[in-house]
Amino acid sequence: MGTSNVIITKVGIPKKIVWGYFGILIFMMGDGLEIGWLSPWLIDHGFTVQQSSYLFTAYGVTVAIGAWFSGVLAEALGGKRTMMLGFLLYIIGTVSFISFGISSMNLAIMLPTYALRGFGYPLFAYSFLVWISYRADKERLGSAVGWFWFVFTGGLNVLGAYYSVWAIKYLGHVNTLWTSIFWVSLGAFIALVMNKDTLPSNLSSSKAKLKEIGKGITIMKDEPKVLLGGMVRIINTTAQFAFPVFLPLYLASHGIPTEQWLAIWGTIFTSNILFNLIFGLVGDKFGWRNTIMWFGGIGCGITTLGLGYIPLWTSGNLFLVGAIGILWGACLAAYVPLSALVPSLVSKDKGAALAVLNLGAGLPVFVGPVIVGLFIGIIGDLGVIWILAVLYFISSILTYFITLPEESHEGRANA
Repeated sequence: MGTSNVIITKVGIPKKIVWGYFGILIFMMGDGLEIGWLSPWLIDHGFTVQQSSYLFTAYGVTVAIGAWFSGVLAEALGGKRTMMLGFLLYIIGTVSFISFGISSMNLAIMLPTYALRGFGYPLFAYSFLVWISYRADKERLGSAVGWFWFVFTGGLNVLGAYYSVWAIKYLGHVNTLWTSIFWVSLGAFIALVMNKDTLPSNLSSSKAKLKEIGKGITIMKDEPKVLLGGMVRIINTTAQFAFPVFLPLYLASHGIPTEQWLAIWGTIFTSNILFNLIFGLVGDKFGWRNTIMWFGGIGCGITTLGLGYIPLWTSGNLFLVGAIGILWGACLAAYVPLSALVPSLVSKDKGAALAVLNLGAGLPVFVGPVIVGLFIGIIGDLGVIWILAVLYFISSILTYFITLPEESHEGRANA
C-alpha cells in the first residue's frame, strides 16, 4: 500500500482524493454515452436538425450555468454536497427525460428535462477541480489537474463512446440511456463514499453563502487576471464545438467522407487525453504560462490552419489530415495548466476563481457554433478557420499578462 501511495504521489495525484479521480472517470462515462448518437437517432425518429439543435442548445445553457456555479458552490456547501447536488439533478433529469420526453417524443417535454440533466456533470465534475486545488501541492498542481482532464475527457469522449457501440447493439438506444444511471451512480459512490476526504465549506449563514456565490462575479473586477483566464478558457475549446458544424462537409468536398472524419475525430481525443497528462507534467517543469502560450495558443493556431489548408494542398490526404488532427488534439491539451494557473492567482476564494474558469469551459458550446453561423456565409470555410486560428493566437497574448503574484513582484524588482 505504501508503494502505491508513493507512485500516486509521484505522478501528481493527491493521495487523499485518488478515489475521486476514479469516480469522475466512471461518472463521465455514464454522462457521455449518448453524445455521438442521440441527435441522429432523434432525426431518424422524425425530428428535424433544427429541433435537435434546440435540445442541445437547452442542454448547453444549463451546462454553462452549472459550470459557473460549481466553483463557488463547492466553497459554500463543500465539495461532497455540491457533487451530490449534481448527481441528484442528473438522475432526476435523466429519469424525466427518458420516462416522459423520449417516451412521448414531445419536444416541449424533452427540452426542460434534458436541460435539467445538463446541470449534473458540471456541478459534479467541476466541483472536484476546487477540491484538487486545495489538496494538490503547488509544485504538482499542473499534474493534478492534468489527471483530472484525463479522466474527464477519457470518460466523456472515449469510454462513453466505446461502451455505446456495444450497448446499442445488445440493449437498444433507450435501454442504453437507462444504463447511464447505473454508471453515474457507480461513479458517484466511488467519488463520494469511497473517497473519505472532505473539502471544508462555509456553512455559517445563508448570507455568507450568497456572498460566496457573488464572489464568482466580483472576483473578475477585483482580480482582472482571473477574467483573462476565463477568456483564454473560452478560446481553448471554441474550435472543438465549431469544427463539427462545418469541418466534415469541408473535408468531404476534398475527398474525405464523414465516416473517415469521425475516425479522425476519435483519434484526436485519444491524443488529447494522453497529452492532458503530458502537458500537466510539462506545465510544472516548463511553467504553466509558457506551456499555455507556446504549446496551447501558438500550437493550436498553427494546427487549426493546418486542418484548413492540408486537405486543400494534398487533395484530402487522409494520413496527413489525421496527423495534423492528432497534433491539434495534443496542443488543445496544452491549456490544461490553466486550471492550475488561475486558482493560484488568489490566496483564497479559489472556488470563485475556478467558477470563472468553469464558465469559460461551458460557454464554447455556444460560441463555436455562433461563429460558424455568423461568418461562414460571408467568408467561407477557410475564413472561419482563420477566425478560430486568430483567436488561439490572441489567447497566447492574453496569457502573457496572466502572471502569478510572485512573478509580478520579481518583474518590479528587476525593473
